[in-house]
Amino acid sequence: MQLALHSVSYAGVWPGQERLALEEFIPRAAGLGYTGVMLVAKRPHLSLLDYPSHRPEKRQALGALLAEHDVRVHSLAGYNDFTVGPERPDVPFWEHEIVYITELASLARDLDCPVIRIFTGYERAGLSYDAAWTSVVTGLREAARLAADLGVALAVQNHHDIAVDYETMYQLLSEVDHPNCRAAFDAWSPAVQGLHGEELAAAVRRMAPFMAYTTAADYVALPRYRYEPALVNYVAEPARMLGVPLGEGLIDYGTFFDTLIETGYTGTVAYEMCSSLRNGGSLESLDAYARQFQNYMAPYVAKAGAEVAGAIAR
Repeated sequence: MQLALHSVSYAGVWPGQERLALEEFIPRAAGLGYTGVMLVAKRPHLSLLDYPSHRPEKRQALGALLAEHDVRVHSLAGYNDFTVGPERPDVPFWEHEIVYITELASLARDLDCPVIRIFTGYERAGLSYDAAWTSVVTGLREAARLAADLGVALAVQNHHDIAVDYETMYQLLSEVDHPNCRAAFDAWSPAVQGLHGEELAAAVRRMAPFMAYTTAADYVALPRYRYEPALVNYVAEPARMLGVPLGEGLIDYGTFFDTLIETGYTGTVAYEMCSSLRNGGSLESLDAYARQFQNYMAPYVAKAGAEVAGAIAR
């Protein structure tokens, strides 16, 4: 089991969060003890606009920087949506998404990166669920075929609306039915859906045949209420999720990682800070969270290593 640090953690996405350029993030990750990173495949980090295929010297310079700090790119974080644009059928938005992922596969190949994390699609008004589902399935199948030609795998994260439930994602990937389309199954969305303990373990076991990647983050839920003057009362709103160090939030990571190891998972676990944090977004806070992740994961990495060694011995 390998650990990686997601560059979104230092991309300044959330209010008050410090932002590092990609060239600053890589040596910082190495200084924190990470030998692997997950890179945001858009600005302010690894955008195709800044690292296009016709500028190989840019990609080579980035590869040299990674080699200098002994850091490997475990994955690129793609940002796609296969249901975008149904209100404008004259514009080939679906094809745009395929081209974007294919170009990311070319970039990944040039950086010796084996995996691209991608998404499914959001539900949209005016687009039936069946139509959205078909768009996602055909998009994933086409993208997987093209990425395979470049020697790069796709890993679908349970993030967007379509197939965010694990049983539905299992069905989705089964329908895609392409060996190059795997799962980047995370514990966050099952936790928000109320899965803990044996229910979460069952989800991990179900997804195990497709598992290729996972990204971790932890949260506490802060209740929200909206005042209704006519009722002289408050109406409950969805809770605000606030990032906390791994192991201090609501997600049952003990069960998640134990079950991953039980199923024989030996892939990457990436850490992201992709929300406002309880301790603020200073560099000191970000670094402290990144170190805490390594400390939390140390026994699981050791356990996974022991399981692999035992399997080899047997």
